[in-house]
Amino acid sequence: MEANLRWTLVTAVAPVSWGTNYFVTHAYLPAGEPLYGAAIRALPAGLLLLAVRRELPRGSWWWRSAVLGLLNTGVFFALVYIAAQTLPTSLASTIMATSPMVMMAVAWGLVAERPHARHLAGAVVGAGGVALMLLGGDASASPGGVIASVAAMLLSSLGYVLAKRWGGEVDLLASTAWQLTAGGLLLLPFAVLVEGAPPSLDGPALLGFAYVAVVATALAFAAWFAGLRHLPAATVGLVGLLNPVTGVLLGTLVAGDVLTVRQFCGLALVLAGVLLGRPAARRAAGVRAFARTARPVR
Repeated sequence: MEANLRWTLVTAVAPVSWGTNYFVTHAYLPAGEPLYGAAIRALPAGLLLLAVRRELPRGSWWWRSAVLGLLNTGVFFALVYIAAQTLPTSLASTIMATSPMVMMAVAWGLVAERPHARHLAGAVVGAGGVALMLLGGDASASPGGVIASVAAMLLSSLGYVLAKRWGGEVDLLASTAWQLTAGGLLLLPFAVLVEGAPPSLDGPALLGFAYVAVVATALAFAAWFAGLRHLPAATVGLVGLLNPVTGVLLGTLVAGDVLTVRQFCGLALVLAGVLLGRPAARRAAGVRAFARTARPVR
């Protein structure tokens, strides 16, 4: 039970960091250049982890790193950037909140992790909580933004499960470094062809990219893939719902937003969905441990 809780907390580092990434991106990073934005986010993070681990891919991990790099970082980052520029954050986050259900389906097919009823219930409750917390009547939908957001959700769900299937063969930090580096390198030629010269960055933008690369990418993805290695994909997907929760709470602390009753109810539903995703075997072990230590009242 303690190990399960520890890996859940480690995994939570990722969505919490990604939740802060929305604010940093909107406040400090240049808009309108998604390919450069994705490459500048992925490549430094990958090189940083590569400098720490100092291990190159071997055999099939050369092409696996390229596939995972495109699915989990390169194309995913670019699509998220487009969605962030063309959709309200509330709508984009609500679309991404359906990813736990997609991850469950992909994990069932690729790694034989059959979703339990509590996981499905947690996904429905959590997605409903995100919608209740974020969606309002004025959320306008750009067709291109919706397509980008849905594509990002589908590609990353597939990439995460593939990382879980292949990841046990190699070191965690090394495989994370390879994915990030491959994703960044594969994006650079397209960024040059499509967007021309790199964007000029001022001091705040450089600091913003430093935070995004080190905290919201290198640290976050290492934590996320660690969770995928030690927890069911369904559980990890539900922990990911903490991403929009972080965004809402950050808005109250930084922007002075006031939480409404509807948002409080949404937050409660999201947390309930995350708790429903905890592995049943671990919860049962905890109950048995409590029963062994309990003493009858005399």
